[in-house]
Amino acid sequence: MTEARDLNSGAQPVVIEAKGLDLTFRTNDGPVQALSNVDLDIRKGDFVSFIGPSGCGKTTFLRVVAALEAPTGGTVTVNGMTPDEARRARAYGYVFQAAGLYPWRTIGRNVKLPLEIMGYAREEQDRRMKDVLQLVDLEGFEKKYPWQLSGGMQQRASIARALAFDADILLMDEPFGALDEIVRDHLNEQLLSLWNRTGKTIGFVTHSIPEAVYLSTRIVVMSPRPGRITDIIESPLPRERPLDIRDTAAFIEVAHRVREGLRAGHDDTV
Repeated sequence: MTEARDLNSGAQPVVIEAKGLDLTFRTNDGPVQALSNVDLDIRKGDFVSFIGPSGCGKTTFLRVVAALEAPTGGTVTVNGMTPDEARRARAYGYVFQAAGLYPWRTIGRNVKLPLEIMGYAREEQDRRMKDVLQLVDLEGFEKKYPWQLSGGMQQRASIARALAFDADILLMDEPFGALDEIVRDHLNEQLLSLWNRTGKTIGFVTHSIPEAVYLSTRIVVMSPRPGRITDIIESPLPRERPLDIRDTAAFIEVAHRVREGLRAGHDDTV
């Protein structure tokens, strides 16, 4: 455990910091508290997965980091800035649950869209587009349209688009949830390889215990609403992780702790 903690986070600077974070939505039926007193540090190079039941605030936390929601209490900083300042500084890329590709644009032009909006020169757009498509194993598909690609390939194109402006932080909101298990396993392998090659800091929302354990250096277990952190698990697994690591005793032990954390969080709310 200690070795994994030192390897993955101990010596690295904090890039995302939440202190006493609360968020309450105002609805026609009254206030709904989505997050309650969340304290969390994410360090440079971490792969942090958020897992918990539906409605526990996993996505809400990511949206607060991305300045898509405003907290009603506590603070969040990204690279020492407010989330809105970090957004303007292009500190992160965001991958949504659905690929969200424009059907009338080719894959290459979809990937280049944020670069066009940011005013990059055309030559630089082309260079970055080709580089990130190569990173996600879609080299040669830049002239295809989204409907010509499988669901898994479309999601990889969405990841490439988020990587195009080379942000150090990648926020991913359950990007593989709608895919079948075989495709999901393949994309998990590719994402882990991408993380190892780029050194990005990744925040990843999932409902899958095996996915969280396989991908992460740290797993944040959250309770049912109002979302609280019930456990933060440091992974003892090595950075290089073939899929069959899921059959090992170490993997099964971490998965058991995640399951126990989910159960304990649910019991606390009953």
